[in-house]
Amino acid sequence: MTSEDAKPNVDTQTVSPARRWNYWLGGKDHFQIDRESGDRIAAAFPSIRIAAQQGRAFHNRTVRHLAESGIRQFVDIGTGLPAPDNTHEVAQRVAADSRVVYVDNDPMVLAHARALMIGGTTTYVNGDLNDPGKILRSDELLAIVDLSRPVAILLIAVLHFIPDDDKARSVVRELLDAAAPGSYLVATNSTKDFVPPAVAAQYDAMLKGGHVDAWPRDRDTFARFFDGLELLDPGVVAISDWRPADGDRPTPAEASMYGAVGRKP
Repeated sequence: MTSEDAKPNVDTQTVSPARRWNYWLGGKDHFQIDRESGDRIAAAFPSIRIAAQQGRAFHNRTVRHLAESGIRQFVDIGTGLPAPDNTHEVAQRVAADSRVVYVDNDPMVLAHARALMIGGTTTYVNGDLNDPGKILRSDELLAIVDLSRPVAILLIAVLHFIPDDDKARSVVRELLDAAAPGSYLVATNSTKDFVPPAVAAQYDAMLKGGHVDAWPRDRDTFARFFDGLELLDPGVVAISDWRPADGDRPTPAEASMYGAVGRKP
């Protein structure tokens, strides 16, 4: 498969999770419909912008740690729109020879990636997490990633868009089965575990009404994505509690996402 000939066709009338996430991060790549969706969610959950920022901080800490640990190949699925400290920037600050594959199916992400993030050791796959086999077979990925060597698979703020737990686990397993021993899984998922029951009930009502599209998971369900892997300390925790920098940090309720890093033995 090649995605070189895919033409960006941006839909400005349908909410894009990537553009909405960009809005919460304070970016400029979003449309009115994304802002309206983002504001509606933020009105019910004021800490959502903190959660987005913490998701980015978790991404940066994990990528930096893995690069410092010797990982030189990264596959970032559900890339989202460019933001400060993209995966290739974080990894290549540690090791200039780090290779990064970005994967997304949002046309606007594709357009930005081609303009800003493509280089000799960085490429982009127009792919969908729901079809991991197609991602793994893509010409772009195979051109710069050697799957016989360890690779970091990043699934940050993307698994919760697959509502079926069995399907989500199947996707993760297919990706890990293709990865060499010594590879890593980095993943997050939204959760209701840390919020009061009234807030959780409000989220359920919005989910049922189609006003939110991220399916939260409890700790045990999220932890099953890492079955068979060696979890790095501190294990499955709120993303704000995964090896945080010194100083103040948000509460688990404000972050409202689990995160973990696991190594394939």
